Amino acid sequence: MVRTLRDIVGVPTSLVWHKDHELPAGTDLVAIPGGFSYGDYLRCGAIAKAGAIVPAIRRHAERGGAVLGVCNGFQILTEIGLLPGALTRNAHLRFECRDLHVVVTADGPFTSGVTGVLRLPIAHAEGRYHADPATLRQLAQEQRIAFRYSDPSGAVSAEANVNGSLDSIAGIYGGPRKNVLGLMPHPERASEPFVGNADGRRLFDSIVRFHREHARPA
Repeated sequence: MVRTLRDIVGVPTSLVWHKDHELPAGTDLVAIPGGFSYGDYLRCGAIAKAGAIVPAIRRHAERGGAVLGVCNGFQILTEIGLLPGALTRNAHLRFECRDLHVVVTADGPFTSGVTGVLRLPIAHAEGRYHADPATLRQLAQEQRIAFRYSDPSGAVSAEANVNGSLDSIAGIYGGPRKNVLGLMPHPERASEPFVGNADGRRLFDSIVRFHREHARPA
């Protein structure tokens, strides 16, 4: 994540430790990366949500600051209440680690101008998105379902739904401003031609472009 933001996209990037209490002054984007926080004990993100930095992340989001949660970061965002629903065990109960396809299904700061199908890698055992029917209806009505699992042509189907997520959901936006995004695939692992795929960079370029276009004059 740091390499993508700092070295590929070219934006100043700082690391924040979970025991910190504040974000660096002038922070525009908080990116919570994938991994296995606290070994995924209890459940994914359940311990991380008690981190000292979490209140600062909430305040940042409430101010309209951009927040990106990838894989375990998505799980953490649901645990701390910045995104609705939960990520549960894959329907087939296996860890999945491979490239797949998602289709962009909502416009927003991270997907502005990003259309069609993206090939992105996944690496998760608990990526099955679940929410109650009312939440699913609200996400659809507010056009906050950012990505759905698809085949290479963009067709959404049960066969393309790698983990059994409800409504084939791979990523969602949070809040009326859509400034919070959580997704299970890893765009940062597919952001430069060197690794054979740069589809993921389009999301980072989108949020940088969105910020520059909407930044208030100094």
